[in-house]
Amino acid sequence: MTGTTQQTPSERDHAGLSHPSRRSTSQKIGLWLGPILFFVTLLFDLQPGEPAVTRMAAVALLMAAWWISDAIPLFATALLPLILFPLLGIERTGATAPVYFNSTIVLFVGGFMIALTMEKWDVHRRIALWIISRVGGGARRIVLGFMIAAAFLSMWISNTATAIMMIPIGLAVVLRMEEDFGEARTHAFSVSLMLAIAYACSAGGLATLVGTPPNLSLQRIFAISFPDAPAITFGQWILMGLPMSIVLIIIAWLLLTRVFFRVPDEVSVDGEALNEEKAKLGPVAFEERAVLIVFALTAVLWVFRAPIDIGALTIPGWSQLLPYGSLIDDATVAITMASILFLVPTRSEGATSATVMGPDVLPRLPWNIVLLFGGGFALAHGFQVTGLAEFLGGKFMGLASVPPLLLILMICLGITFLTELTSNTATTEMVLPVLASVGVATGIHPLLLMIPATISASCAFMMPVATPPNAVVFGSERVRIAEMARVGVVLNVVGALVITLIFYTLGTLLFEIELGVLPDWATSGG
Repeated sequence: MTGTTQQTPSERDHAGLSHPSRRSTSQKIGLWLGPILFFVTLLFDLQPGEPAVTRMAAVALLMAAWWISDAIPLFATALLPLILFPLLGIERTGATAPVYFNSTIVLFVGGFMIALTMEKWDVHRRIALWIISRVGGGARRIVLGFMIAAAFLSMWISNTATAIMMIPIGLAVVLRMEEDFGEARTHAFSVSLMLAIAYACSAGGLATLVGTPPNLSLQRIFAISFPDAPAITFGQWILMGLPMSIVLIIIAWLLLTRVFFRVPDEVSVDGEALNEEKAKLGPVAFEERAVLIVFALTAVLWVFRAPIDIGALTIPGWSQLLPYGSLIDDATVAITMASILFLVPTRSEGATSATVMGPDVLPRLPWNIVLLFGGGFALAHGFQVTGLAEFLGGKFMGLASVPPLLLILMICLGITFLTELTSNTATTEMVLPVLASVGVATGIHPLLLMIPATISASCAFMMPVATPPNAVVFGSERVRIAEMARVGVVLNVVGALVITLIFYTLGTLLFEIELGVLPDWATSGG
């Protein structure tokens, strides 16, 4: 899961919680460009007889300019619909406010509560060290072990927290190798290990619905745009996202260790550093076991809650066995399992709370991300109620003639390179309502456009500012920008190809997408 409560200005994927004391040039330009676009747009009449379309377009351009430039904190921009919708006659605040809190937010909060409790009891560190020790051996296998550990943790907890936790463990190994072989001879290993951690955090996050905010944004914006459509479930997503994640990790590992940074054969890894890290954790405590059990049960309940259709094969869901199973969704599971941790008493001496999850967890929830989500949901809602979605869709009729495979690849490449410099969550929330309307107008299944765009937003590997894991790894001072960019540009292109091919083959099957067929719910609800 992406998100953290302690952020740097470069961590623009995480709602810009802290800003430098002085704005950069791009921020200053964005700060003025937004209002200019807003007022200039109001001078036009985009849809004669429907002034709300023009007003909504003005709001969207203002939010886009401020989100892209990071002119003010991203969560502050997300509040604009609450101010501008009533002022412009789009909708009263009482109707917009509920859009900011919904089942997707409950899913995010519940999942994050479990993740924070894992961090509190160092469960994530123990999982990581266990995986690395099982996979590790030679230098290349150690890199793979770190990637598997980082990716697995990022499926469930903050990408940023995973990177921050993994970097000290990686540096301990690097420092021990530098003592044995010298800094110059171990440079290839240290760079490949640091980049491997960053890339695995991003690749792991796309595997689950709760792995990164853009995935949850898609789930809700899709529901807002098409209220009659079947909901996107956790089980559907992981069956598509996990293969993508695995393929990306394998390719990234091969590129790092066999193409860009070949480690000399005589340079070997001393496992003593890992043993020391494991020794610091001590024996497994009761609280750790409790968190692990809840975490495992949550994952299983998420995956198998609803029926999963894979062509002719259907895996039944457990919720069907309950009297009111149709009322249960992934958010129900998340908040139920998180609440259980408030009931389990602690047994360790010196525990900071009487139960495994205490009141200290709640202030650490990333409420800035919650507001950012809400702003995106309000934007999508405004597109629908004003008719702007239909208006924009009509402007892209030419895309109907583009082959679907090429169209998906174009979207993947465009979003991937755009999010090198912009917030992945904000970008997703700006683009998805437009893609939803484009799909309807051109007769293309909306998810054929929306899912690849969402996943691509998490696959920016070139720049330190592209993702928080990249920024954290760059802060280790073991990686130069040129080294990150050289590998990242290749991985960006490879990632777009992997997403395109796997989604086109597997994703269309899981989400029941028929090429060239627009579902009934796409016109009845939108």
